[in-house]
Amino acid sequence: MSIKGLLFAATACASLAACGDTLGEQAVGGAAIGAGTAIVTGSSALQGAALGAAGNVAYCQLYPGKCN
Repeated sequence: MSIKGLLFAATACASLAACGDTLGEQAVGGAAIGAGTAIVTGSSALQGAALGAAGNVAYCQLYPGKCN
């Protein structure tokens, strides 16, 4: 993936954090955003979903006050 694609993906994930009330909601929201970003940047939707879910869950667990 190019630098432009990586920057776009990072910006999209950071600006569209999808924290939910439960761990499952956080994973599903992150997966949806990750897959969408991957499709737009021409990457694998499955890999994007996995990275988005993991990233969103990690962020929401580390910073719960920023997700509500």
